[in-house]
Amino acid sequence: MHSNSPASSETSERLRPERKLSWADAFKVYLESATLRMLVLGFSSGLPLVLVLGTLSFWLREAGIDRTTIGYLSWVGLVYAVKWTWSPLVDRLPLPLLTRWFGQRRSWLLLTQCTVMVGLVGMAFNDPRQALQPVVWCALLVAWGSATQDIALDAFRIESADIKRQAALAASYQTGYRVAMIWAGAGVLWIAARAQGPNSAGYQHGAWQTAYLVMAASMLLGVITVLLSAEPVPREFKPSKNVSEWLRGALVDPFADFIRRHRWQAVLILALISVYRISDVVMGIMANPFYVDMGYTKDEVAAVSKVFGLIMTLLGAFIGGVMTMRAGVMRVLMLGAVLSAATNVLYAWLGSVGHNLTALIWVISADNLAGGIATAAFVAYLSSLTNINYSATQYAVLSSLMLLAPKFLAGYSGAYVDAFGYSQFFIGTALLGVPVVLLVWLATRIKVPDPKA
Repeated sequence: MHSNSPASSETSERLRPERKLSWADAFKVYLESATLRMLVLGFSSGLPLVLVLGTLSFWLREAGIDRTTIGYLSWVGLVYAVKWTWSPLVDRLPLPLLTRWFGQRRSWLLLTQCTVMVGLVGMAFNDPRQALQPVVWCALLVAWGSATQDIALDAFRIESADIKRQAALAASYQTGYRVAMIWAGAGVLWIAARAQGPNSAGYQHGAWQTAYLVMAASMLLGVITVLLSAEPVPREFKPSKNVSEWLRGALVDPFADFIRRHRWQAVLILALISVYRISDVVMGIMANPFYVDMGYTKDEVAAVSKVFGLIMTLLGAFIGGVMTMRAGVMRVLMLGAVLSAATNVLYAWLGSVGHNLTALIWVISADNLAGGIATAAFVAYLSSLTNINYSATQYAVLSSLMLLAPKFLAGYSGAYVDAFGYSQFFIGTALLGVPVVLLVWLATRIKVPDPKA
């Protein structure tokens, strides 16, 4: 007997194949206010990361710090890998006065953005050639503020739109993030070169001081955006009877929820997340020392490594976002894994070519295109794994795992280059991508459960 009940209609609606978006509809999402907001906030997120890792390594190498020490100092980045330990506080703990005025997400964003600015000013007023330790402590402060900002920002992004728009928000976020990386990379080098005068070769601390003060002021873009943004609809949590119950809800429940939903598949998912970006992260620590040792000037690195790279990164991020919406996350995730590993081999070839601007343009363009595609798909994949009730904590754990093993291994990159040379180092980082491809293939064979289930 045929049924016309609401239940049967609902069932048939769920079983009906979802209409595939047209290319025009897919691109319209980039004009929505939430997507445009993430463009600027992505800039605020990407700026400090480069200044305590990539650009700092260029500064230190020019100041005469050896590559092995630079490699070990990259462990400052491990702050990002352990941010999950305090992510429950960002998720649940209100800040005095600030949370009442701005809301849970915006209050933490404002606090961390101001912390980053203070740390950058501290780095600017210390010369690593005279005393390296103060620079390291200030870099750690920047890293803490930046990592904590990422926790609040990831939750802000996930709570600002539905799951269908997460890929586009991720692409917009990554675009802003990459623009900031250009500004914190090329912009710093360009400003330092201009401050140094006609002779931009050699080392002058005053030039780097000016550049880092400008970077601190650039964080005001994020502050203004947060002040002009609306707080996402606050989630209602069951009132806690005591501290023990609050800690269980903040610390235990997010992890228990993830294991409950994914069960044995959680092991495979966490393994994939922990190594997906390993090729790029390990290689990236030695990229700037490589440019210095190859004889490229600050202006050349700023123009070629950053400007041409920006064009390809923006293209890659948008292609990755649209492809994810059209073809699905896992297919683009596989493409990104293959391309990210393969492009590292090009750096080994570049080392054999020598000082060649044309070759540098092609290598960096290919590498950034691959990185944009891979990262847009990867962020969308991480977002799909989180339960909105624990978005800050779960996303912080997942994104921290992404950096833990790669950042730890990257600390030995300088010692490896000193022992074996750049060519073998770049080839080795490419080979690190082989297990990643295998893990993505295995992950495509499992179904990610609905976070609402």
